[in-house]
Amino acid sequence: MWLYLAALLGLYFLRRWYRERQSVEKLTEKYVFITGSDSGFGNQLARQLDARGLRVLAACLTQKGAKELERVTSDRLKTTILDVTSTENVAAAAEWVKGCVGNKGLWGLVNNAGIGIPAAPNEWLTKDDFAKVINVNLLGLIDVTLHMLPLVRAARGRVVNIASVYGRLACIGGCYCPSKYGVEAFSDSLRRELHPFGVQVIIIEPGVFRTPILNNVEDNFWKAWSQAPSHIKECYGQQYLEDLCRSCQLLCKGASSDTYLVTDSIEHALTTCYPRTRYSAGWDAKLFYIPLSYMPTSLADSVLTYFMSKPDQAV
Repeated sequence: MWLYLAALLGLYFLRRWYRERQSVEKLTEKYVFITGSDSGFGNQLARQLDARGLRVLAACLTQKGAKELERVTSDRLKTTILDVTSTENVAAAAEWVKGCVGNKGLWGLVNNAGIGIPAAPNEWLTKDDFAKVINVNLLGLIDVTLHMLPLVRAARGRVVNIASVYGRLACIGGCYCPSKYGVEAFSDSLRRELHPFGVQVIIIEPGVFRTPILNNVEDNFWKAWSQAPSHIKECYGQQYLEDLCRSCQLLCKGASSDTYLVTDSIEHALTTCYPRTRYSAGWDAKLFYIPLSYMPTSLADSVLTYFMSKPDQAV
C-alpha cells in the first residue's frame, strides 16, 4: 500500500514539474505593473523581469527611487510615481498604464507595496496606527487591483499579491498581520470571481527576509512603549519589552538574504503556463511557519509564546 502511495505521490510531482516548465509564449510582448518598486522585492523583481525581456511598468513612491531604477535597467522599463493610499493617484496610474499597454491589456499586476510599522503589542498601539498599515498593505492593494482589473481581464492575465507567512500565522502583535490576513482573504475571493474570465490570482507568502520592511522595527517597539499610558507600562513591565526586543533581534538576525527566492516565485507565477495558487518562499516558511499554521491552535500558541517569552533559550 505504501509503495502505491509513494508511486502516486511521485507521479503527482513529476506531472507538476513538467507542467510548470512550460512557459507563456511571446513574453517580450507582455506588460507587467509592479507597485513598491523603490526597494526590496519590487525593485529586484523589476530589474529581473526587465532582464528577461518583459515590458515592466514600475510604480515607485519617490522620484529618487524611480530615477535610480531607470538608471540600472533598459529603455523598455517605464516608471511612474504612485502612493497606493491615494485613490486619485491610483486612478491616474491606471490611466497611465492604459496608455502604455494599449489594446494588449495588462498581463501581470504585482501588488508588492507594503510597510511593516507601526509594530508593537496591540494594546500599545492606537486605531490610527492600525489604519496606517492597513491603508497601504490592504486597502491600497485593493484599490490598485480594482482600478487595474479591466486591463488585466483584457489580457486574460494574472494578479500576483504579496502576502506573508504572517498572513497565515499571526506571530507578532500590531498592524502587519491583520493587513496580510486581509490580503489572503481578498485574494481567495478574487481568484474565484475572476476564474470565468481566464484571470489567475496568485498569492506569494514569503518567510522573513532582509528587506527595508524590517528596518526600525525594534526602535518602533521602544517608541510605542514610550508613548503608552503609564498603566500599560506598569502592567507589562520592562522585562516584557526587553524580551520582545531580543526576539526581534533574533528574528532579524535569522532573516534570509536570499531575496531571489521571492522574486523567482513571482517571475514563475507570471511566466509559466500553469502557475501555482500559492508560493511559499524561504525555508522558514516551508519548514516552520506554514506547517505550524496547520497545527492545533494550542500547540501553535505554545510554540510562539515560548519564542517570545524566552528568545535566548528558543534559539
